[in-house]
Amino acid sequence: MDKKTIIGLVLMVAVFIGFSFYENHKAKEYNEWKKGQLEMQQALADQQEANRAKEEQMTDEERATRDSMELVKRNNAELYKYGSELKAARSANGETITIQNDFIKVDFSTKGGKIANVTLLDERYTRYADGERTEQVELKQPAHEVFGVELKSVNDNTTFLSDEFVFNVEQKDVEGAKVVRMTLPLAENASLSYIYTLHTSGEPSRDYVIDFDIEQHNAAAHLATSETLNLTWTSRSNMNERSYQNENLATKIVYFEEGSLEEMDSPNEKETLENISWIAYKQQYFTSAFISSGELTATAEFKNSAKGGADFMKEFYSTISLPLNAEKGAYNYAFYYGPNDLKIMEDVELAGENVQLDQIIPLGGWLIGWVNRYGTVPIFQWLSNNGLGFGLIILILTILVKLIILPLTYKSYMSTAKMRAIRPEMEAINQKYPNQEDAMKKQQALMELYQKAGVSPMGGCLPLLIQMPILWAMFRFFPASIELRGESFLWANDLSSYDSVLELPFSIPFYGDHISLFALLMAVALFGYSFMSYKQQATTTAGQPGAGMMKFMMVYFMPVMMLCFMNSFASGLCYYYFLSQMFTMLIMWAIRRTVDDEKVREKLLSHKPKKKSRFQERYEEALRQQQDQLNREQRRQRR
Repeated sequence: MDKKTIIGLVLMVAVFIGFSFYENHKAKEYNEWKKGQLEMQQALADQQEANRAKEEQMTDEERATRDSMELVKRNNAELYKYGSELKAARSANGETITIQNDFIKVDFSTKGGKIANVTLLDERYTRYADGERTEQVELKQPAHEVFGVELKSVNDNTTFLSDEFVFNVEQKDVEGAKVVRMTLPLAENASLSYIYTLHTSGEPSRDYVIDFDIEQHNAAAHLATSETLNLTWTSRSNMNERSYQNENLATKIVYFEEGSLEEMDSPNEKETLENISWIAYKQQYFTSAFISSGELTATAEFKNSAKGGADFMKEFYSTISLPLNAEKGAYNYAFYYGPNDLKIMEDVELAGENVQLDQIIPLGGWLIGWVNRYGTVPIFQWLSNNGLGFGLIILILTILVKLIILPLTYKSYMSTAKMRAIRPEMEAINQKYPNQEDAMKKQQALMELYQKAGVSPMGGCLPLLIQMPILWAMFRFFPASIELRGESFLWANDLSSYDSVLELPFSIPFYGDHISLFALLMAVALFGYSFMSYKQQATTTAGQPGAGMMKFMMVYFMPVMMLCFMNSFASGLCYYYFLSQMFTMLIMWAIRRTVDDEKVREKLLSHKPKKKSRFQERYEEALRQQQDQLNREQRRQRR
């Protein structure tokens, strides 16, 4: 045994002995801790037993005296914390006050002086319950609604919400409106009042809005801060739609900050919002919004419910800081409780100013939104106002879109036909420059061929890119269109949700637990279109590297992926895409029948090349310089 082996064994034995001592020490500490815990538990049990024995030995008179003393102690503590006015308001019993107009029914709770629930009265706005639309949409869960100003104790500076107290209520009808005034006495000469005004004008953009004024009288000493009124608003949203996945994605906090819409997408993450004019708890088709005529600061967060677990979709939290002026008694704000309907939201005003609440509706970015707002939506509304069924409206809309992009479709097809026509010349160039080091020369030769034949290799792509905004606009329009909600067509009983012809007893990953027939038809149509497109391009892609993979991705993978993706999407959108693919195939077939590839080739070969553009000249010069640099590198490597 050599010296290194002996040292190794000694170290191992030392480590083992040290570890054993360490473990024994830890075990001793644990045993002592455990013994202490048992002793504490035993002492607690003995104390509880002694209390029970003492309780049994007490007479009824002694128990009454004890309870009376504890009640007095609690009352004195509450009186010290809240004062006599608030203490009385805290122990009072609340009641519910209900008023309504033609569009909404509003339940007010005197406990907290708040809007406890809002029910939409339009017969179209029903929610799914047990798989059917049987109930009117309610925008709140009254038991979980919290709304109140942060107050503080004048004695111990502890803070609490006005939501804990019962307000005094007054109701009156004025011309064109119903007014509910909730007043909370804070002290002998101090109070806080909420004034709600529900309009009865018959105009939805006015009647879905509830004016909200805050009045404070000598309340500065009772407010949590001296610079702001901190208003806490917590609300739960019901699950109203059939698809949990789509509704969950669309339900979020949105706010209007310095002229642009912003969203909160991360649950359980608190964000600070500055310079906002309104904050909204947005659902897929309905919204609860707090609106101001000036700028506000707020903190906000939300959390998701678990599907199949809690009975709500999301729970929202926000604390809104309203500017406080001790000399100002009233603050003018408003709530919007209603549908995400563009016709209604674009006319919502506060203090005579449009609040741009229609930005909530996800019509797309500036370009896509412009296409939807000034193209798709007016056409859709005009057709629906003429009494047409929504299945027929989508058909007409599809035809109109195809007619608009028909010139681009024709140009794209002709570009593909031209590339097919010069395929022999392209293959000759590929054979002339088969090596990788001749890539630059081959590219220059191809460019000269394109210029001579008057062909642009990007000619087939650019028309497709130009029509992409229209196609994407349709993708954004259908899921956001409340007009489709609850409308049936063929086997689909709701075009805003998925159609299910078969419920599966299990869930397939990435697909779901049902079979949507419109999604299936859309996937079949997409397969047909992809197969037709690939056949037309096969002559120009044959023999190229990756052609087999491109065929697999384009013809087979894409339809399957879209089937999985669209299975839970709105059946109206799947129906539109199905029609779109069918009309595209019909247009391609008609163009194919009218275009003679031989004549196209003859025309290209007889084409007189135009003078090279500056871009072509700069591009060819860049290729030439790259080729010269590559040649120099190759010569240097041979030396």
